[in-house]
Amino acid sequence: MKLAFELPPAQAERLQREADRLGVAPDELAKAALTDLLTTREPEFEAAARRVLDRNRELYRRLA
Repeated sequence: MKLAFELPPAQAERLQREADRLGVAPDELAKAALTDLLTTREPEFEAAARRVLDRNRELYRRLA
């Protein structure tokens, strides 16, 4: 599956800084972070997903 999304400038800059620090491309770092999130044990994933959904609820409502 291919995904495409936009990050707010502050998050894009942070992703770039972290990728530079680790010596990887930003897209590879994002892929690794997502892979890590999706491979955590179910209760941990559920809690992380709930935090993300709660934090971005208004954004999702506006995009719907």
